[in-house]
Amino acid sequence: MTRKQALVVRGGWEGHEPVRATELFLPFLHGNGYTVRVEESPEVYADAAAMAGTDLVVQCVTMSEITGEQVAGLSAAVESGTGLTGWHGGICDSYRSSSDYLHLVGGQFATHPGKEPCERAGGQEDNYLPYAVEFTEAGRQHPVTAGIEDFELCTEQYWVLHDDLIDVLATTTHPARPWQPWHRPVRSPAVWTRRWGAGRIVVTTPGHSLDVLENPNVRTVIERGMLWATRTVSAS
Repeated sequence: MTRKQALVVRGGWEGHEPVRATELFLPFLHGNGYTVRVEESPEVYADAAAMAGTDLVVQCVTMSEITGEQVAGLSAAVESGTGLTGWHGGICDSYRSSSDYLHLVGGQFATHPGKEPCERAGGQEDNYLPYAVEFTEAGRQHPVTAGIEDFELCTEQYWVLHDDLIDVLATTTHPARPWQPWHRPVRSPAVWTRRWGAGRIVVTTPGHSLDVLENPNVRTVIERGMLWATRTVSAS
């Protein structure tokens, strides 16, 4: 039986601990029949031969830069059936200056609202708020999220700008608090999928820190997303 080929691409802002975060999921990939290649930059995306043999890309690169050749290589691979998945800033706050990458993924981090100013101490915890992840009707039936009940977290709550080609499996709502400038609650996608050519994309916005990634609900969504996004026979 031919083993599936997974490519883990990690790097960018160290605050998201890309090495430790991706290491959490390597045993899952190995245990599910993947041969895993790990790269520390998106340079591999420009290698057409390497990408043609890749069934799944797991990306964990926050911010950073990508060249036109690299994003074209990634996009071409996904169009041909390679799956793409990731979490938090590693996939939806990557390569901010590349409009082609944003077009591929379909959603972009805009902000994570913070605590009331008088409660802020100057650390990452200033942006940790309690919030709910609520599954849509589509999400309650989708293989990535079926059977998972709505759940709560206390971490960064991503506000995402997106288009309507994404299929939203879960949402989160940003309330209008007195110290914030918006005037009504705003709903953002928290988990979505996207079909791009023959490829499948899965984005999970929770995942700021290792404890969030180890939350059973978050981890289940990410791991199921890896399996679902992987190149299918029909996309080969």
